[in-house]
Amino acid sequence: MTFMGKTRALLSLAGLRELVSDSMSIDLGSAHTVISVRGRGVVVDEPSIVAVHRASGEVVAVGREAHEMQGREAREVTLVRPMKNGVVADFERTQKMLEHFVREARSGFSHFSRRAVMSVLSGVTHVEQRALLAAAEQARIGRVYMVEEGLAAAIGAGVSIQDREASAVVDVGGGSTNIAVVARGSIIYSQAERLGSDDIDDAVIDRLRRHHGLLVGAQTAERLKKNLGSAIEPANPALSETVKGRDVQEGTPRAVEVTSEEVCIAAQPVVSRLSRVVQRALAELQPEVAADIYDRGLILTGGGALLDGLAELLQRDTRLRTRVAEDPRHACVRGLQQLFDDPLLLRRVSRNEPQLLLDADAGAYEV
Repeated sequence: MTFMGKTRALLSLAGLRELVSDSMSIDLGSAHTVISVRGRGVVVDEPSIVAVHRASGEVVAVGREAHEMQGREAREVTLVRPMKNGVVADFERTQKMLEHFVREARSGFSHFSRRAVMSVLSGVTHVEQRALLAAAEQARIGRVYMVEEGLAAAIGAGVSIQDREASAVVDVGGGSTNIAVVARGSIIYSQAERLGSDDIDDAVIDRLRRHHGLLVGAQTAERLKKNLGSAIEPANPALSETVKGRDVQEGTPRAVEVTSEEVCIAAQPVVSRLSRVVQRALAELQPEVAADIYDRGLILTGGGALLDGLAELLQRDTRLRTRVAEDPRHACVRGLQQLFDDPLLLRRVSRNEPQLLLDADAGAYEV
């Protein structure tokens, strides 16, 4: 066979591989799971929740379908969040959920994924890491590389891997907040706190129960947080919304008016704690790194970054310029996807145990 003929054959083989397999970036979070496929962008963005039949244990719905049942599920169905605070809390349901999402993410011709990059919290234990790897294997992913979400979020927020000076990223998720400082494509400091925007939902539910005698569900609390919530004093404290639920004492349906000011008060303990976590992390930085952060400020990523006034609160408390990354919810998965373009960097920053990388074949990085 001629040289050109061999080249065409190799290109055809590579094209066939891409047709029957997908290279995925997976941000498996406590609140939402986001999956991006190379060449197709974000293809899955759904709540990390599973509906399970109480008697049989069978999974009856996953993701958005299960989330829509929340608060109105049938008697024989229970809703489970298999990821808690960014780590696996229920291995079997995490496995089922990931398998479902990966199946949704695959193209019509694809039945197997050669590789995936998955985000993990800093400080993830070997047990938690192995649980995620086992879940990915069950979902028929050939090889999984795990990358700290702080680094992935920084890359996705526009931080260059060639940049010598340090950048600080605060990734606020549903169940966890990760503070990472990166320079030259490496994490030089990271800290994960099991605190996220879901804690604000819980605080809103608690306030309505204590101050209005009204029980509301998670969906209602989340809606109030998005529509009326603020990390600082709201621009219009009197802005209100009618909230319906169950009366605590009488047990009958009832409605009350809830103001933006009330939601802000409910959120205050959570956002104040988040601010303290960020300030504590900044106090642990080396002087040269602190000097870089003084010049560059903070970058907010994650769904929690969308809370109104959060950037202003952190800027006021830290006295550092703070900005929200473009499309902060997808910053992490964007960064994971970019790592496919730099296989050597991907290998270097992977959190996989050494023995899991030693047998990595060259085909894992074919493009």
